[in-house]
Amino acid sequence: QVQLVESGGGLVQPGGSLRLSCATSGIVVSSLHMSWFRQAPGKEREFVARIGPGGSGTDYADSVKGRFTISRDVVRTVYLQMNSLKPEDTAIYYCSVFYRGNQHWGQGTQVTVSS
Repeated sequence: QVQLVESGGGLVQPGGSLRLSCATSGIVVSSLHMSWFRQAPGKEREFVARIGPGGSGTDYADSVKGRFTISRDVVRTVYLQMNSLKPEDTAIYYCSVFYRGNQHWGQGTQVTVSS
């Protein structure tokens, strides 16, 4: 059974940094496309970043390019390093993976960027 558990969110001032983690079970993260999405209040969930299996690279939304970095360890955990945070980055951040015909989601972690 696939489980995804996000952590690392919180309140940060504009220009600050946070590192989100997604702890997984039931999958090997280095063999799959692992993604981060976010959903701001009153808005639809949107893609943030993706990392491919093996050495197949990363992909980012234009709004976070140059500020966010997705990475992973070999087996269990996916990370999202977020730098130069802006108020518009405020959202619930979700880890996600498409595995065996289903899109799996974590419960999300709240990121609030405010002075």
